[in-house]
Formats: sequence, C-alpha cells, structure tokens
Amino acid sequence: MSKRTYRMHDGKKGAAIAVRITPRASKNEIVEVQTDGTVKIHVTSPAEDGKANDELLVFLADVLRVPKTRIDIVAGASGRDKLIAVVDMDAQEVHDRIVAHLQ
Repeated sequence: MSKRTYRMHDGKKGAAIAVRITPRASKNEIVEVQTDGTVKIHVTSPAEDGKANDELLVFLADVLRVPKTRIDIVAGASGRDKLIAVVDMDAQEVHDRIVAHLQ
C-alpha cells in the first residue's frame, strides 16, 4: 500500500489541506507540518460518533480565524488522514496561519 501525499493547494473556492489526527490526546494542538505537507493535529475527543471530527473542525476554525461553516472534511472522515477544504482562503494564507500557530 503506497503512502498518499497531500499538499496544500488552491482550489476554485479555497484551499485544501491534508491533516492526520490523533484522537484522545491530552490537548488540542497542531504538532507539526510533516515533510509531505500533512498537518499533524492532536484532539482531545474520542474518534467515536464523529466527535473527533467535530472537534477538529472547531479547532481549525479557531486556528485559521474563520467561521466553522467555511471548513469541511471532504475526504477521510472515517480515518486518521483527512482532506480539509477551507472556503474563501488561499493555500498560502492557510499555511501562514498554521505556521504562526506553531510558534
């Protein structure tokens, strides 16, 4: 099985970012941006019943300073690797806000 590689990229209506989440962590945090561009994120909620997904979206909305309605999981909702769409924001702005949050 080959490893999927995602990169932040501009779409017609916004940006897409690849994330890998770890549920049941001690705190919500962006851990790192991996070499393939995937953003590694820890969330405190468990993966059951979509709780980790909901918390991920709320957390990313806060980090990116956008309403939660502008963020959606477009692929990987049931797995750890997800593709997130951010409407009305380009990939560079998404990247800049994530890196700023890391510092």
